[in-house]
Amino acid sequence: MRVKMTLNGKPRSIDIDPSTPLLWVIRDSFGLKGTKFGCGAAQCGACTVHVDNAAVRSCSFPVDGAHGKSVTSIEGLDPANAHPLQQAWIAHNVPQCGYCQPGFIMAAAALLKTTPDPTDAQIDASLSNICRCGTYPRIRAAIHAAARASETEATR
Repeated sequence: MRVKMTLNGKPRSIDIDPSTPLLWVIRDSFGLKGTKFGCGAAQCGACTVHVDNAAVRSCSFPVDGAHGKSVTSIEGLDPANAHPLQQAWIAHNVPQCGYCQPGFIMAAAALLKTTPDPTDAQIDASLSNICRCGTYPRIRAAIHAAARASETEATR
């Protein structure tokens, strides 16, 4: 099957088995290594990307589900790393090993689009990603900081 999508703002197409997980298309076919393989069962969230602005676990999302849609990986969130979440992640020293962080940032970005000023309970309910290093308090703090930065940016 020929799958056509927009990946990080660029039109892309590929002839591929439609059941191939989107993760492998992003990583192996298009060479973007920021999205990580974690569990392969859509449980850990390391592979989180956006498909038409919704967070999806790309390890279990078949590439044909992205046909005709816009896909954003961590590399496309903000290529200059200036997104409020990326800046807050740095400011709050969130990563420890860092492996899960691209998926967390993508899940948090999707949350902030629908809930611009989330409570801790909303963050916990929305982000089911797993961090083996246990940086959850720093993740929450960074999400709150990014929400404040986005709110400040919007009022300018």
